[in-house]
Amino acid sequence: MGAEDDGYDLVVIGGGPTGENLADRARAGGLSVALVERELLGGECSYWACMPSKALLRPVAALADARRVAGSREAVTGPLDPAAVLARRDAFASHWHDDGQVEWLASAGIDLVRGHGRLDSERRVTVDTPGGGRRTLTARHAVAVCTGTRAALPDLPGLADARVWTSREATSAQSVPGRLAVVGGGVVAVEMATAWRALGSEVTLLVRGGRLLERTEEFAGQLVSDGLRAAGVDVRLGASVTALRREPDGTLLLDLDDGTRLPADEALFATGRRPATADLGLESVGLEPGSWIDTDDTGRATAVPAGWLYAAGDVNHRALLTHQGKYQGRIFGAAIADRAAGRPLDLAPWGRSVATADHAAVPQVVFTDPEVAAVGRTLREAEDAGLRVRAVDYDLGGVSGAALYGDDYRGRARAVVDLDREVLVGVTFTGPGVAELLHSATVAVAGEVPLSRLWHAVPAYPTVSEVWLRLLETYRG
Repeated sequence: MGAEDDGYDLVVIGGGPTGENLADRARAGGLSVALVERELLGGECSYWACMPSKALLRPVAALADARRVAGSREAVTGPLDPAAVLARRDAFASHWHDDGQVEWLASAGIDLVRGHGRLDSERRVTVDTPGGGRRTLTARHAVAVCTGTRAALPDLPGLADARVWTSREATSAQSVPGRLAVVGGGVVAVEMATAWRALGSEVTLLVRGGRLLERTEEFAGQLVSDGLRAAGVDVRLGASVTALRREPDGTLLLDLDDGTRLPADEALFATGRRPATADLGLESVGLEPGSWIDTDDTGRATAVPAGWLYAAGDVNHRALLTHQGKYQGRIFGAAIADRAAGRPLDLAPWGRSVATADHAAVPQVVFTDPEVAAVGRTLREAEDAGLRVRAVDYDLGGVSGAALYGDDYRGRARAVVDLDREVLVGVTFTGPGVAELLHSATVAVAGEVPLSRLWHAVPAYPTVSEVWLRLLETYRG
């Protein structure tokens, strides 16, 4: 259908990677699709998260790897060039223009509707367009909400006037702050502390809890903490901000709960995410504005009758990761198309119509130095789920490929084994360059590959992946 026609089989609100993938799969399944986006097509990941943040972090890893090896470390004659790093980051963020994404959407046969979309009763979406007009879209089969999340900021005295950074400013800043305070101990906090310290900032990391990366295995957070401290980051555990203010000269003053005051040029608050649903018209369909949208494994909103409303990506709170949102988009978009066409769905675990991996095999990489790569459950999560499990650990530095990768290599691997089925339910690698090991672990966990079969998956020698053999040998004893 043309852009002027307000009737579509599917209306998607939110044009980030999740919405794009869902729209694409539904279109491939034979549906007409309108995609509504209020900002840049491509969303948070393309312009303020995955792409710019990893573009900032890749030079850090490349330089660190060069310095790990005798012979190459002598060739390193200086620090990173901030201007070059930021220029490369800008290129990976497409200089904050979405022309390429718009061209792709048109080639896929999906109509782009720019503006702020809101639900307006069953299967209806109103869009406030950039020119001040309003357009109403009706969906014959479904509406899918893919609006993601926004930074969640604490309620602190002085915060509203302090002009602090969120993840958006941290990934798009055009100059290096002399002093940067980072508040938080999660992925955004440790990655941005890594990047801006390498670019020359004096970084202080303020962590309210007693460790970093609380949702990972404990050793992973400790190794990342060690790496940050070795890089010159002042890591303060058990530290909370009680108030802050911006001085007339631009200096930020952060009051801490121990009575001290920390001066900084900028402060990044990486203190969590909230669903971007506050102004989405949820009340028109019986949902609470600003809430997460719970779904079943096919993406249907569980609290909305008739099964026409779907939610995919961060907004449903199943797994707040871009690649997991894209996965949901592929699964849910195909399920919407199949339902519309009357085709049967495959609802068995790991079937084509259900997002089983959200529960059992979510992969994530933390691009610090060392890296953390994990999939599935941690040991504690597996035990809390009632599984009879055993953790198998191995020193990554003892693997020949790791020793070749870098002198004095420090790292650790853990496999969590379900003893009743003898399959892996979780794997964590921590060490330099381990990100590319993760997909092998994801295949093993998602595929529920028996350990007896993994024994026949021979790792090439000498590579870091030989850790797979060492973990199996350790398990067998």
